[in-house]
Amino acid sequence: QVQLVESGGGWVQPGGSLRLSCTASGRTLDGYTMGWFRQAPGKERMFVAGISRNGGVYYADSVKGRFTFSRDNAKDTVHLQMNSLKPEDTAVYYCAADQRIQGSRTLRQAFMYDDWGQGTQVTVSS
Repeated sequence: QVQLVESGGGWVQPGGSLRLSCTASGRTLDGYTMGWFRQAPGKERMFVAGISRNGGVYYADSVKGRFTFSRDNAKDTVHLQMNSLKPEDTAVYYCAADQRIQGSRTLRQAFMYDDWGQGTQVTVSS
């Protein structure tokens, strides 16, 4: 197992930006598929973005062109740069990791991930 800790959440006005980070401890993230998911109150956990083991990056349609997912294997950290934020982006954001996931379809499924962070709140409002 790998322990994941998210940071960087907070409050921002519509149109603003935030950068979330997820740092691993206990094991390197090299060889892991990584994902960001979000969960708004009363709603299910939804896919935001993912990076496959071979470096392919995938986004939900709702964030494509606004969010950028990157990984820094040397620091065992991944980042989610969120620009042009909207009120509908408000949610708790979770980082997830798994060593077995293959393919761009399965990395979008929350139940496929073994390891999760505790989540960080992102609030977009005026």
